Amino acid sequence: MSYIPSPEQARELVGRYNKEAFHLQHAETVSKVMGELAKEYDPEKVDFWRTVGMLHDIDFELYPEQHCVKAGEILRELDIDEDVIHGVVSHGYGLCADVEPVKYMEKVLFAVDELTGLIGAAALMRPTGLSDMEPKSVVKKFKDKKFAAGCSRDVISRGADMLGMELKELIAKTLEAMKA
Repeated sequence: MSYIPSPEQARELVGRYNKEAFHLQHAETVSKVMGELAKEYDPEKVDFWRTVGMLHDIDFELYPEQHCVKAGEILRELDIDEDVIHGVVSHGYGLCADVEPVKYMEKVLFAVDELTGLIGAAALMRPTGLSDMEPKSVVKKFKDKKFAAGCSRDVISRGADMLGMELKELIAKTLEAMKA
């Protein structure tokens, strides 16, 4: 019978498939941001949102060329619930997966995955890190295509559109969630 792992169990699973500190930190960051945003949008399911955020890149380190496809296979082998799997796989929609984000949580994950990377990179450039960063600073970095070039502005914009949010609002919510 399939199950939904707790965020702690999800962290353990991610650690089985990922050894690089960057990937582990990214999973942790996305999980925490998802948890913070769940408090606003789906307070009954904070742990579920955190779990999906934690597991979203479970396959990336070992299978970067088959990202999201392998995640689905791994999670099914582990007997993880299909709602978790759909959430994980759908974050790669249009990039490496044809599974569309349908639920609000899935759209949030799609939107914040790349955005947390951009905000994190911007924080590294500041002596005070995230603590006093303003959304306008992130918007400025977003517009600079050379800054954190690996973070897809198109994906972030598509995510904001999926959520029916202005880009600035998505940035502000994600930044606040990262600060928390």
